[in-house]
Amino acid sequence: MYCGGCTVAAATDAIMHALVEPTARKTGWHAQLRLGFRATATRTVLAERRHQGPLAVQRPFYPEGDLCHVYLLHPPGGVVGGDIVDVDVSVGAGSSALLTTPGATKFYRSAGERAHQQQTLVVEDGATLEWLPQENIFFPGADVALDTRVELRGDARMVLSEIQCLGRPVIGEAFDAGRIDSRLSIRREGVSLLLERLRVRPDNRCRLSLMAGMAVGGTLVLSHAQESDVDACRDLLFASGTDYAGATLIEDLLVVRYLGNSTERAQRLFRAIWEQLRPSVLGRSASPPRIWAT
Repeated sequence: MYCGGCTVAAATDAIMHALVEPTARKTGWHAQLRLGFRATATRTVLAERRHQGPLAVQRPFYPEGDLCHVYLLHPPGGVVGGDIVDVDVSVGAGSSALLTTPGATKFYRSAGERAHQQQTLVVEDGATLEWLPQENIFFPGADVALDTRVELRGDARMVLSEIQCLGRPVIGEAFDAGRIDSRLSIRREGVSLLLERLRVRPDNRCRLSLMAGMAVGGTLVLSHAQESDVDACRDLLFASGTDYAGATLIEDLLVVRYLGNSTERAQRLFRAIWEQLRPSVLGRSASPPRIWAT
């Protein structure tokens, strides 16, 4: 998926960008979603589902038989200043779940208030979580605080991806105003494995040094990886033109980075690595969610 999409999508985004914020900031959606997955004798079930406001899920899908696929939905189509989005996911012992989104999450220009999105993911011993949302797109003037916290228990396994797109490079729109504070933490039994933070503010040029002036940065993390997994994905990495990718093994976490100007190429790279390594790190052959093909 390219940032901004086709002409019709870009026009719709422009209207939302210009008009929705002044109204939305008076109401400030507070969307909450809590999901709990539990293992049964035959498959993982979505045993708990509670939501408030414009955040929901479709019914679970079982393309792999026992593993539960769920699509997260945010019907308003974007987040504006004053909105609060809380997602709380618990994957019970021995269960397996894959969560994704049908499209990019768009953060529109703020008229003064900050939007908050917090995601708390708890994976119990013997469980597996694949957290594979599509990209975040930050429109110029967005004011956003993002916080994703992952807590792994015991021998829990995880695959996680995050792709951040500043502005809409496909139409030449730069993120030249606004603030972003994005945090990612992954812990196992309370011990930090990975801590990351990206801050973009009008009064510093942090992004230009951290992202080399490029619009799209992405991180893919796979637990229970080995050196052989780094070797296995090496042929999928690339460094051509203004796109770069690399892989690092930190303890048993394989961390893959993308830096460039295309969300489509970032997604294509991460999905190729996921398909290549899923059998070794999760013991499952790849079964892409059907929504990815639309």
